[in-house]
Amino acid sequence: MRKISIAVVSLFAVNSTFAQQRVSVPLESDYYNPAITTGVSFLTISPDARSGGLGDMGVATSADAFSQFYNPAKYAFAEKQQGFAVSYTPYMSKIASDISLMGVSYYNRVNERSAIGASLRYFTLGEINLTDNQGQFQGVEKPNEFSVDVSYTIKFSENFGMAVAGRYISSNLKLRGDAETSASTFAVDVAGFYESDRIQMSNSEGRIRAGFNFQNMGPKINYTGDPQRSSNIPTTLRLGLGYDFILDNYNTVTVYGEATKLMVPSNLLPTFVDYDNNGEVNGTDEINSVDLRRQEYRDIGWFSGMFKSFGDAPGGFGEEMREFTWALGAEYWYQNSFAFRLGYFNEAEDKGARKFATLGAGFKYNIVNIDVSYLVATGKVQNPLENTLRFSLTFNFGRDYFKN
Repeated sequence: MRKISIAVVSLFAVNSTFAQQRVSVPLESDYYNPAITTGVSFLTISPDARSGGLGDMGVATSADAFSQFYNPAKYAFAEKQQGFAVSYTPYMSKIASDISLMGVSYYNRVNERSAIGASLRYFTLGEINLTDNQGQFQGVEKPNEFSVDVSYTIKFSENFGMAVAGRYISSNLKLRGDAETSASTFAVDVAGFYESDRIQMSNSEGRIRAGFNFQNMGPKINYTGDPQRSSNIPTTLRLGLGYDFILDNYNTVTVYGEATKLMVPSNLLPTFVDYDNNGEVNGTDEINSVDLRRQEYRDIGWFSGMFKSFGDAPGGFGEEMREFTWALGAEYWYQNSFAFRLGYFNEAEDKGARKFATLGAGFKYNIVNIDVSYLVATGKVQNPLENTLRFSLTFNFGRDYFKN
C-alpha cells in the first residue's frame, strides 16, 4: 500500500466537482481562464497503447478491439470475428505508483453487416491513508471512477457503417467527512466510419479511412444534490482521416490526422453592472457580475450547450478554432507482424496547452497483439503521462473477414 497526499485526490475532486465553474472576465483580470474543463475527465484519457503511440488518435484508425473507446463503428470492418483486449496505463507515476487507468473491451461481428461491443474503463487513485489532526490513523479510502458501455454497429454499405453506444459513468472521489457524495450519469455515442476498397496508384495501392464520433452526449454529473452545482461531462466531437500506402505485400505505411472539440459551452465573460454609476468597475461591481455569470453558465442545459459550444467563444471565430485540438500520426507495418508508430498532439496555449510527442511499437503473433507506447511532453505544461509506458494486450479469434 502506498500513501499519497490527500492533495492529489483533492485535485481530481475539484476538477470533477467544480468543473466548468470558472468564469471568463477580461484578460487583465485574475479571474480569466479560457480553458474549458469538465467532470469525470478520466474519460478523455486514451486507455490503449496503440492509440497512445499515435498521439492519442483512434476515430479513423483501422479497426481493433479497442475501437469501443474511440469509434465503435469500426467493429463492422474488423478482420477477425471476435476480439478481446486489456490495457494498463500508469498515471502520475512520478507522484505515486498506484494511480492508474485500466481498460477492458470485447467485440463480436455477429454477421457480415453488424457487430456488438462492450468495454469497461476503470480509473483508480490508489489507497489513501486518512489521519486526524493528531496524526491518528482513521482508515483507508479507495477513490475511483469507472464507465461501462455497450454498442451496436451496422453497415449501410460495403464501405460505410454507423454505431450507437450507451455508457454508464460512476465517480466516487469522496473522502470520509467530505460534503460531496458519489455521483453517476449516463451518456450516448453516435459514430460513423468509412473504409474504401483498395485504390490503385502508379506504383502501389492505397486505402482511405474516415471517421467521426459524437462522444459522451449525456446529462451533467452532480456530486452535491444541488442541481445548480452540476458539472458537464466531456462531450466531444472527434473527426479523423487516414490513408494506407500499401507499398507491397510486406510493407504498409499509414498516415492519420484527427481533430477534436469539447461540445461544452465556453466560459462566459461577465456583464458589467455599474452599481454606483461612475462608469468604472470598483467595489462589488465585478464580483457580483462574476457570480451572476457563473449562475447563468450553470443554467445552460447539457443538450443546448452542445449546440452553443460551436459559436459561443468570447473571442469570436479565432477563439472558437483554438478550442479544437489536433493530432498527427504515422504507423508502419512489416508483414502485418511488426508495427512502429509516431504521433504528435497539440492544444492551444490558452485552452490547456497540452503538447506532446509519442512513439510506440506493436507485435502480432498468431491471435495475440502486444502494444507499448511512450509519451514525451513538448509544451510548458507537465503531462501526467510523461515518460510513462502504456501496455495493451489483444486477442483476436474466430473466422476471417477479408477486405477488398
